[in-house]
Amino acid sequence: MIRAGRVSLNGKTLHDPEAPVAGQFAEVAVDGKVVLEQGKIYLMLNKPRGVVTTVSDEKGRETVYALLNGHSAGSGSLNKRQPWVAPVGRLDKASEGLLLLTNDSEWAARLAAPQTGLDKTYHVQVGTIANQSFLRSLLGGVRTKEGELLRVKQVRSLREGQKNSWLEIVLDEGKNRQIRRMMESLGVEVLRLLRVSIGTLQLGDLAKGQHRPLTTAEKRMLDRAMRERNA
Repeated sequence: MIRAGRVSLNGKTLHDPEAPVAGQFAEVAVDGKVVLEQGKIYLMLNKPRGVVTTVSDEKGRETVYALLNGHSAGSGSLNKRQPWVAPVGRLDKASEGLLLLTNDSEWAARLAAPQTGLDKTYHVQVGTIANQSFLRSLLGGVRTKEGELLRVKQVRSLREGQKNSWLEIVLDEGKNRQIRRMMESLGVEVLRLLRVSIGTLQLGDLAKGQHRPLTTAEKRMLDRAMRERNA
């Protein structure tokens, strides 16, 4: 669009896609129509199991965008006039629970960064009785088959059945499929994995498959926690 001469900056036609746009009052227009900055959107979603965290899926599986009722990811059958949002981090297909989405890419990057990112808490059902030795193994570190040493920040037993246990696990790194890879290395099956909180933001009673905007207080709370972590 820029090379075609359709874009102007402060009334002058641009032809260089790398031309900088600086200043609060810069006016960018396409085909003579001024482009207005979109308002920032911060959503929380209770992701169901079996839904993938991608814009589209080559296997035709349902994505989280089918749950957003009009919030567009830039493709698909959703209303493209709605602001674009993207997930903050990911939950794999088999995992459930709290997922944040936003069109504020800088905020998302801070939340995902190791220096400023927040602890994430999961409730995990595993196919074993989690005794103290097993919990100590998770805290001390588990070596994966690729040779990577993975640790949890905190772990405690929530309840036990005859053949399985529910654990509460807190991660402060959140590496790709970290909990599942740790359990696989220990020869333990993950039956369910549910993210229940990010920092002090709780999933609460948000119904499965439903989403809502963060409140001003919740957004402020996350921002403050990230600043304190980076201090």
